[in-house]
Amino acid sequence: MNGVAYFKRMAGYNHWANGHLYAACAILPADALYEPRTAFFPSIMRTLNHLLVADRLWLSRLLGAPEVMPLDTILFDAFGDLRVAREAQDEAIIAYLDGLTEDVLTSDLTYQSVSAGAYTMPRDLILGHMFNHQTHHRGQLSSMLLEAGGKPLEIDLVYYARDLL
Repeated sequence: MNGVAYFKRMAGYNHWANGHLYAACAILPADALYEPRTAFFPSIMRTLNHLLVADRLWLSRLLGAPEVMPLDTILFDAFGDLRVAREAQDEAIIAYLDGLTEDVLTSDLTYQSVSAGAYTMPRDLILGHMFNHQTHHRGQLSSMLLEAGGKPLEIDLVYYARDLL
C-alpha cells in the first residue's frame, strides 16, 4: 500500500470513529456534554470543538488557505450544529485525500503555528499527526463518556477494518 492509500484508509477510519463517537454522545443527557470533566479541554463539548478546530487548521494549511484561531475556540455551542460540522469536516478530509498524489504527499509544507513560529514539515508527517491527534482526544472522550454514564466505545482501527470485511 502506498502512502496515499494509507492516508485514505485513515480518513475513512477517522470518519467512521467520529460517527460512533457522536452517536454515543447523542444519547447522553444534553447537560452531560457540558459538565466539567478531567481532560485537557475540560468537557465533552470543549474537546469535540477542539478536534474540529485542529482539523480545520491542519486541512486549511494543507489546502494552502490557512485559517487562524486559538486551539480552544468554541465553534459551536449546540451539539447538533457541531455534529453537522464534524461530518462536513470529515468529508472535506476525505475529498482532500481523494485528490492527493504521492508527489504532493512526499513534499514539505511550511505553515505558521498557532502558538509559535513557522515550521516546515513533510506532509505525510502532518497527516499522520492529524489522524493521531484525533485518536488521542477520542481516547479522552471515551473516558469522559464513561464518566457521564455512557457505554464504552469500540472504535479501535481493527473494528473499522472488520466492518469493511
